[in-house]
Amino acid sequence: MTRKMAREEAFILTFEKAFNDAPTEEILELAADVRGLEADDYIKTVFRGIFENLSDIDNEISGNAVGWKIERISKTALSVLRLAIFEIKYMDDIPEAVSVNEAVELCKKYATKEDASFVNGILSTVIKKG
Repeated sequence: MTRKMAREEAFILTFEKAFNDAPTEEILELAADVRGLEADDYIKTVFRGIFENLSDIDNEISGNAVGWKIERISKTALSVLRLAIFEIKYMDDIPEAVSVNEAVELCKKYATKEDASFVNGILSTVIKKG
């Protein structure tokens, strides 16, 4: 599985978790059973890491989404933001520009152009602030 495909699977799992209070391990098992997902190390690291660091990640989103409450952000855009911010903050081996570009591409595929612009703006601000 390519990194791009793994990132998309991690996004899908993150999106699924937005509607399901089950533990991450249970969601991973369900994805394996229902969709035949063979989660690689990247997927497991990112998916688990997002929810282990959720309050820090969501604080980063809230602090940079000027005029937006996190509850108003679409579940799709929020899931993409969580994934990208996890990569930017916790995965030094992934260039920030790649995280941003892939996040925008996921938004274009699963959300709207407006979501893609919104996500791009927030991620650019996160990177600038360091």
